[in-house]
Amino acid sequence: MFNIFKKKTDKLLIKAPVDGDVVEIVDVPDEVFAQKLIGDGVAVIPEADIFVSPVDGIVTAVFPTKHAIGIRTKEGIEVMIHVGIDTVKLNGEGFVTFVTEGDKVKVGDKLLKIERTLIKSKAKSLVSPIVVTNMDRIKEFKKMTGKATAGQTVVIEAVI
Repeated sequence: MFNIFKKKTDKLLIKAPVDGDVVEIVDVPDEVFAQKLIGDGVAVIPEADIFVSPVDGIVTAVFPTKHAIGIRTKEGIEVMIHVGIDTVKLNGEGFVTFVTEGDKVKVGDKLLKIERTLIKSKAKSLVSPIVVTNMDRIKEFKKMTGKATAGQTVVIEAVI
């Protein structure tokens, strides 16, 4: 009648961090991501140089090599954006970051800029995983694939 015993569920919409084609995480050419060892999500094949925040939250990690950024949402969900495969070996070459650990970000805020041509020539792949690393907090997970626009297209819908 009053649903006083019904537990409230929240939905978290994770948007595309960059313009491009969204593909299944199992199709990423890296076993750690493809086997979901870090978490579950999708990957984007970037068609632009600017990566933006896919969620509102606080930046929890900016890797020294600038190839990956972690963000924690107000709900406590940890989202990692990992640009390219084997890009850690570039030691920051081809990357410029706009955020530091502790920064508050909103969907669409600039996180980093990449030099796609340089990274494509030196890394294994440009495909960029977007992964929820604390999947134990997720009750339901729906992933979308296809064309995406940075900061606008929902690529993951999570019930928490």
